[in-house]
Amino acid sequence: MTETIKTTASVSSVGADGAQPYVKKSNEIIANPQRQINLQAAEKSTAGHFSGSAAAQSPGESARSGSLHTVSMTELYDTVYPPREPVADGFLYNGIYLFVGAPKVGKSFFMAQLAYHVAMGIPLWEYQVHRGTVLYLALEDDYARLQRRLSVMFGVESADNLFFATQAKTLNEGLDQQLEEFLKAHTDARLIIIDTLQKVREVGGDRYSYASDYEIVTRLKAFSDKYGICLLVVHHTRKLESDDSFDMISGTNGLLGAADGAFIMQKKKRTDNTAVMDIVGRDQPDQELTIEFDREQCVWKFQKAETELWKAPSDPALEAVAGLLSPEMPEWSGTSSELLERLPELGLRPNTLSRKLNFSKERLRNEYGIEYEPQPRTSDKRVLVLKLIREWE
Repeated sequence: MTETIKTTASVSSVGADGAQPYVKKSNEIIANPQRQINLQAAEKSTAGHFSGSAAAQSPGESARSGSLHTVSMTELYDTVYPPREPVADGFLYNGIYLFVGAPKVGKSFFMAQLAYHVAMGIPLWEYQVHRGTVLYLALEDDYARLQRRLSVMFGVESADNLFFATQAKTLNEGLDQQLEEFLKAHTDARLIIIDTLQKVREVGGDRYSYASDYEIVTRLKAFSDKYGICLLVVHHTRKLESDDSFDMISGTNGLLGAADGAFIMQKKKRTDNTAVMDIVGRDQPDQELTIEFDREQCVWKFQKAETELWKAPSDPALEAVAGLLSPEMPEWSGTSSELLERLPELGLRPNTLSRKLNFSKERLRNEYGIEYEPQPRTSDKRVLVLKLIREWE
């Protein structure tokens, strides 16, 4: 869809050019530990029954300092890992993402727009958004400027679960502890925006080395994985042009190498209203969006997408399993053999069906609205539980 540009109106500068007034009332800046989604650690599986790689070793092996924890292919297949939940379907997921653009290209306006849509749970362009608390570290702004900007963008309609901070510690000073305290108080938090990376990284002689860049994003990724949230970090492009837009990220390739994905916003000319947003990530298809800035309302509006979102073909087994549940029968439990008795048309072995469901926990939740919860294995059987869940608000 295409939006028309309205008459130009002056907007606030995005730079930090004003003194920050003292605010007496403040919200302290972990989360529910059940939300941990570190997919690299088998022992953190939500399956409950899986003993993890440490159990595959003898007590002497696991006790040895620095021993290598391994997981066999069989254990890997028999484990159910927690799904990586979307913030916006097909657009942004839990994990660590970079949002990169030249200074004054409109990054902060888009950050405010995204934060508001997630806090309110309203679609962003053509993407379905899942509602949750948002923390926006607007570290290059002050509260007065944020107030002016947001009132132009959204009028008087406010979101009581969208929080702002204009000052924060660096990572080495204790930013992670500040974020943990916020998440402890807001267990439904879904998105944290850090604007900008430079404000939370340490100043040092090797600050632009590959190792330094990789280390800072790795630390942020470990935090996002631990608490099952999305960390979106704003950063700048370098001045040198490149045929590959992702080579224009300021710093070394260590930043993108450690991240789950990145967004690059570019204009052909600074005075243009139109920008191109390139998106690459591990959990969504690569996309190129054309967006247009409405200077009267100060929001970005969708024009077109060069890449159509790829959708996985339907899976007969998942379709059949989903067909078992309904509002009248929202839950089913039993063994994989009992499940196959209900679905004889599948023609699968019990172990094959069980593993297919293990692999598909995320898809069952996100596409079919079904929670798959295998129970701890007893001496003779393992019970599978399927629950119809409500759509996220």
